[in-house]
Amino acid sequence: MASLDQPPAAIGEPIGLPLPTRSGGRPLLEALGARRSSREFSPQPLDLLLLSDLLWAACGINRRDGHRTAPSARNWQEIDIYVALARGLFLFSPHHSHLEWILREDVRSLTGLQDFVEPAPVNLVYVADLARMQGSSDRNERRFYSALDTGFIAQNVYLFCASAGLATVARGLLDRRALALKMGLRPEQRVILAQTVGYPAS
Repeated sequence: MASLDQPPAAIGEPIGLPLPTRSGGRPLLEALGARRSSREFSPQPLDLLLLSDLLWAACGINRRDGHRTAPSARNWQEIDIYVALARGLFLFSPHHSHLEWILREDVRSLTGLQDFVEPAPVNLVYVADLARMQGSSDRNERRFYSALDTGFIAQNVYLFCASAGLATVARGLLDRRALALKMGLRPEQRVILAQTVGYPAS
């Protein structure tokens, strides 16, 4: 496995994530009390363990049968999490607990239109793969459930950040077409939402 510290020329191998902590943090009711949207972030990067914990909380596997920390309509599991870092763009693989390289350039500025987006260390992009939604031919139904499932994941991120002392905000203001083209998405893949994560600005 590669690591985030390797130079761009080493791109190719997936980046293995440490096993998530899965314990500690604030109690749930305290995290709910602390949950908020923040738009001021420190540029300090998240270490790999904290990033692993964040992604596991978002939509990681928490049972032997492969089910996730976030519910999914009909267990379609149609939402993928792309991770935009200074090093590049990655796809989170819950089953292999690693990050797959997608792009070797910093695309954080494309994940949103607000000034705080690019300097923040982590921008998550939630992408629905409508091809996985077998048994539904209704476009409105697929759009509804993919948006709903994205909301579950985003709230998990909010609660994790409240528990871990991180700042976050979910964002719908982004150029989805430009971002999808840059990411190389297929026609049946749709950018739903983005979410910025980082340490609070001091």
